[in-house]
Amino acid sequence: MDTAHPSFPILVALFVLLLGVTSSQPYEEFLQCLEFHDSNITSIVYTRANSSFSSLLESSIRNPRFDTSATPKPLLIFTPRQISHIESAIRCSRAHRIQIRVRSGGHDYEGLSYSTISPSLTFLVLDLRNLRAIQVDVPSKTAWAQAGATLGELYYAIAAESRTLAFPAGICPTVGLGGQISGGGWGTLLRKYGLAADNVLDATVIDAKGRILNRASMGEDLFWAIRGGGGNTFGIVIAWKIKLVPVPATVTACTVTRTLEQNATEIVHRWQYVVDKLPNDVFFMVVLNTNATTIQASFNSLYLGGIEGLIPMMDAKFPDLGLRRENCVEMSWAKSILYFAGFPLNSPLESLLDRTISATGSAKFKGKSDYVKEPIPISGFEGIWEKLKEVGVQTGGLILASYGGKMSEIPESSIPFPHRAGNIYQVEEVAFWVEDGVEAADGYLNWLRGLYEYMTPYVSKNPREAYANYRDLDIGRNGGGGEGDYRRARSWGSSYYKNNFDRLVRVKTAVDPANFFRNEQSIPPLSSWR
Repeated sequence: MDTAHPSFPILVALFVLLLGVTSSQPYEEFLQCLEFHDSNITSIVYTRANSSFSSLLESSIRNPRFDTSATPKPLLIFTPRQISHIESAIRCSRAHRIQIRVRSGGHDYEGLSYSTISPSLTFLVLDLRNLRAIQVDVPSKTAWAQAGATLGELYYAIAAESRTLAFPAGICPTVGLGGQISGGGWGTLLRKYGLAADNVLDATVIDAKGRILNRASMGEDLFWAIRGGGGNTFGIVIAWKIKLVPVPATVTACTVTRTLEQNATEIVHRWQYVVDKLPNDVFFMVVLNTNATTIQASFNSLYLGGIEGLIPMMDAKFPDLGLRRENCVEMSWAKSILYFAGFPLNSPLESLLDRTISATGSAKFKGKSDYVKEPIPISGFEGIWEKLKEVGVQTGGLILASYGGKMSEIPESSIPFPHRAGNIYQVEEVAFWVEDGVEAADGYLNWLRGLYEYMTPYVSKNPREAYANYRDLDIGRNGGGGEGDYRRARSWGSSYYKNNFDRLVRVKTAVDPANFFRNEQSIPPLSSWR
């Protein structure tokens, strides 16, 4: 055969596609397979030999902990511009046994959207950054948003059409919409409207067979599973149709900071008895950490209304806080996202469009999560203060997010996210550090694990619940390549999903029995029970 014949690469690609042969250079055959489907597609594929590979990979790594020379890297990065590109990537990945990791915003707490714990795993990153179109329909109070859009881009698009519509997702503008909804997605509107995943009306998904599905064609079981059952598990969500919710033209954001010398212990303790019973228009988040000299508690709140309505309410229901007008600022709901994300008050709304900003800057971090059902006693908080004193200024802390309201009204089985009635607040335990090296990282990780162990008597039990979007491999994981079995997966699955875990396993078995979409904490199919 004349190897210079122009049809030869296509014939090779077809042969490999049909037989599923894998060579010592799998990416070459993968690229040939892609070219067979679309001759122009390789322009959006970046191999390790490409000069842009490293900068592209690092551009959406939001945790520098997973940006080291020792971090396993993908074989290539694929940046699709249209849905057909993803169809081709799935077919070719299956044929050449290359695992897919899907990245929308890059905020996976354990870096699993762009890396792995298994150095020998052959995988590619399917980066959705080019798929971020947003269409807002004010009359129907809905929007279609592609999964590669960030929350900031979504909020900006909504604000451009209406000051009195919003979407109840998170407060970090660079978080990708695809990952946010896949794990639930909470924000300052959760007590009024629930989670982001509670407000999804339809979706476009590509399954393991490369089929494009919507809600009607995928069926209610799969539609249920993708709204909180974890990303990179049931298929690739390309776009979400979301329900927009009404908000006042003016909302009020407040911050009150108290130190131990200003009775922070007593105020935080009292906060627990009040926060889940406040009107649904009020959200509270409390940040506990250290400053240069002492422990401090920062009470951050959002009220869906003006200051004149908030101050009398707080004086009546939570006078211990001592909220005053000078602690508060009136603004639009979209502007409140910038407020909670830590932007200066005079920041323009266009700041929501900046995809390069990291909430932690250059700091590495590790997070864990818990749910509190009974108020922690004062002695419990005094022990927390001692744990916080063990680390440096603002290198460790806890974030308490108020529940109750709408969250208590939605059944646990409504979507996979089960943490509803009975929870006073959610806790995130977190450690930050800037030092390089394994020794430094181990010191902070061990401190965080010690704090988590200390919290055991004060949080949910049987199971000890956790939030899927605060992914934590400490609570359990599948094999390094994502190979899972029911027994192993249940150790972490029951924490994230409680009684919904078994239904997720059944859905996975129906839509992806070969476990093509997988990672270290993806739902296993029934066929892997053993």
